Amino acid sequence: MTATPPVSVTAEAMAERLRATLAPTRLEVLDESWQHEGHAGANGTGFGTHFRVRIASPLFAGKRKVAQHRLVYDALQIFIDHGAHAIAIETL
Repeated sequence: MTATPPVSVTAEAMAERLRATLAPTRLEVLDESWQHEGHAGANGTGFGTHFRVRIASPLFAGKRKVAQHRLVYDALQIFIDHGAHAIAIETL
């Protein structure tokens, strides 16, 4: 049985995953965790819990905002499962 490698909940890892799954034409992933210290979901480190994603993708064409956001959430689910508490999404 092979162990699953740990998931690094970072802006860079999220951006890599989004590039691989959604082929964005514009992409910015920001770790805003430091702004949420003391809030629900904060882990005390100032990193890895609260993110902002700004993204444009040809896969969004013809889809409503909620469907666009669902594509982003689906791509990032592994990070949510490993400690990302909040992801603010801006589809462009």
